[in-house]
Amino acid sequence: MSMEINGGYSHYKTDYAERLEADQEKVKETEKVQEGGKTSGKTPALQDEYISSEKSGAKPSGLYRLGQDENGKRKVFFDDPKKSGGDKGKNSEVKSASSEKSEEKGTANTDKVEREIRKLKEKQQQLEQQIRAASGDEEKVRELERKLAQVEGELSQKDNDAYRKQNASVSYL
Repeated sequence: MSMEINGGYSHYKTDYAERLEADQEKVKETEKVQEGGKTSGKTPALQDEYISSEKSGAKPSGLYRLGQDENGKRKVFFDDPKKSGGDKGKNSEVKSASSEKSEEKGTANTDKVEREIRKLKEKQQQLEQQIRAASGDEEKVRELERKLAQVEGELSQKDNDAYRKQNASVSYL
């Protein structure tokens, strides 16, 4: 079966630039009509505008800031302009779930963690000495180096302040 298509498509406007120009002309015409007749019933375009607190007359409701308490823990402080009166040095504390309880004083003991780190360092030194002593036996050297790498990895994880704080034993007074 054969099919024959007769027709020209030259009557369709497919040129994007021509359509774009036509659209721009329509927009310009509508703007001229709106400018000529201000009472067209349309509201002006809405825009965001910054209004300072001095112009608006509204007083600030206060400021929150992050600080540390006497134990070094993080707390959120609220500077209330009503209570402080003008003295910004006085701050009232925002109560959180943890601060609703009565405050307890305690001490953190990191002796156990320090002993663990000291043992790992001693083991590292022993393995280094054994590697130097067993320089003739390739298999034994590889095994000792593998153990040394494992000990060094453990040390890099544990020999820092974050690990010490996390694993400290806390006793309350």
